[in-house]
This record gives sequence, C-alpha cells and structure tokens, in this order.
Amino acid sequence: TEIGTALPAIIQESFSSVPLTEEPDEEASTPKLIDGASAQGSGVLGPHTQDGLPTCLLCTCLGTTVYCDDHELDAIPPLPKKTTYFYSRYNRIRKINRNDFANLNNLKRIDLTANFISEIHEDAFRRLPQLEELVLRDNRIRQLPELPPTLTFIDVSKNRLGRKGIRNEAFKDLHELQHLYITDNNLDHIPLPLPESLQALHLQNNNIQEMHEDTFCKMKDFTYVRRALEDIRLDGNPINLSKTPYAYMCLPRLPVGNLI
Repeated sequence: TEIGTALPAIIQESFSSVPLTEEPDEEASTPKLIDGASAQGSGVLGPHTQDGLPTCLLCTCLGTTVYCDDHELDAIPPLPKKTTYFYSRYNRIRKINRNDFANLNNLKRIDLTANFISEIHEDAFRRLPQLEELVLRDNRIRQLPELPPTLTFIDVSKNRLGRKGIRNEAFKDLHELQHLYITDNNLDHIPLPLPESLQALHLQNNNIQEMHEDTFCKMKDFTYVRRALEDIRLDGNPINLSKTPYAYMCLPRLPVGNLI
C-alpha cells in the first residue's frame, strides 16, 4: 500500500495547466567560472590553445606569470588578459604575429629565448603599454620591429640582424632603456643615436670596424659627461679602439675591446 497525500482534483488540474518555462538562450546560459569569466572565454585556466587545451593547463601559470618553456610549441599560445610575465623558451616558435600579444595591457616581460623565430610583425610589440623587458636571444631574427618606448631591457643577441636588421634611430625614443644587448649578430656599425638612459651596451662578436668620435660623446661640448653608460663591450670586433681616443672622453669607463 502506497502512503501519500492526495491533492484535490482542482489543485491537480491547476498544476497540470501551468505552462512550461522556456529554456533561456544558449548565450545567457553559458556557465561562469570562478573568476566570473565565460567557460568558453578566458576562465581560470586561460583561453584555449589550438590543441583544445587551456593555456594554463598546457603551460604553468603562477599568479600572473605564464611559463611555457620547453613544450615544443610552434606558436604563441593565447594568454590570459592579466598576464604580466611570459616565458616561452626552448620551443619551436617561428613567427610572431600581429595579434599574438593583443590586449595584454599588463604585460611587462616577454622571454622567447632559443626558438626558431625569423619573422616578427611590425606591430607585434608596439601596442603593449607596459612592456619593459624583451628577450629574443638565440633566434633567427633578421629585422627588428618597432619597439615601445617603455622598454628598459632588450636582449636580441645571437640572431641574424646583419647590416640592415636595425632601422635608423631604432632606439632614439626609448628614453627608459638601460640595457641593450646585441652580441653575435654580424653588425657592422653601432646603432645610433643611443638614449641618455643607457647603462650597458654589449656589442661583442660582431663585425664593427670603425667608430666616430661623437658616437658616445659630444665633440662640440667638452663639458658633456655621460655618467650612466658604464658598461660598453666591443671585444670580438675588428676595431681598434685606440684610433678614436676622444670618443670616450665623456664616459666614466673605457669600452672593453681591442686597443692595439
């Protein structure tokens, strides 16, 4: 015998006559993740890569730092919008596209050491308002793109920039730049002008053969002193530094290089 409470017929009829509620639109019913983002969007594990995995599952995300080192990546993965530091070293990335870092307004450091990068879109870094450190060491880059004026540290050593890979006055407007490393690139000149903020300039193992007396100093102003630039490396170049002694009068230290 089933035990229960029978509803009066009139109440049963009223329940059966209630119309079914329509299902909400698919867009409105998209589930939200912990941070309030759509499960189809950024989410707590980051946006999805081409392999269908969230970036922060494929890589390692600690706070706002994303580590993608040594994962055999062949492209920049989509990054969470709050990313501040991005490391993707020892991968197989060949190209940096225009929108690989789009809308990453908090990004401060990019490190792509030891990839196969040979092509960088002209606007790949220019639209990053807080980028301070750019490390592209040990790649195959032949042309530097336009750089944001916020940079303080640039390392493009061990690439293939050669004679034409750095445009004229490429570093002129980088008024915050302190460290510039362009070793092992077959350069035949020192890229001028250099910003007054520069503290370290490493150009060793290139093909620089001559220097002008106003490369670092102002020959028409003998009172000018360039105190910030204390570390200049020109060793490994076919240049005799003793031929231009007046080129260093404004510096706190002599460049390192061949004096014979």
